[in-house]
Amino acid sequence: MGNYGTVTDPGTITFERLLPGPIERVWAYLTEPEKRAKWLASGPMELRAGGKFELVWRNSELSPTKEKIPAKYQQYEPEARLSGRITRCEPPRILSHTWDSEESDVTYELSPRGKDVLLVLTHRRIASRKDMLSFGPGWHTHLDTLVDQLNGKVPRPFWSTFDRWLADYEKRIPAGKEATA
Repeated sequence: MGNYGTVTDPGTITFERLLPGPIERVWAYLTEPEKRAKWLASGPMELRAGGKFELVWRNSELSPTKEKIPAKYQQYEPEARLSGRITRCEPPRILSHTWDSEESDVTYELSPRGKDVLLVLTHRRIASRKDMLSFGPGWHTHLDTLVDQLNGKVPRPFWSTFDRWLADYEKRIPAGKEATA
């Protein structure tokens, strides 16, 4: 699959990233609010099936490189929030949770690969191409930030990186392929 998300089923996009391990370290970046805040979003998470969580995005803080926030994204600043529930929790290998008032869901699967860890992230039940064109470049940018964090690199600025990926995903996700089955 490479770095791009792939539409694997109608309404589903899947990403793969090979990350530096060990698996417990990557799990911590998925589940511990202070580590998750470095690549995705902070917020409390009850690590059990049925547990509640909240994600609090501060995308402009993901990189020390400051940039002007494009007008079309200013609604997401200084932060955006999402609440949901954990649907599956099998430390340190599988975490699934609802997304957007349970309309869609996300699963993170971790598998050791020698000293590295394969992360497979699958976002299911995405309702529209518009949503797919938000989640595709969004996950791509956040996962690139995770890779940078785990490798000790300075993450790229979020919004300009997201915009570059958006142009690619607009070409990669044709109309009609994104609809939920």
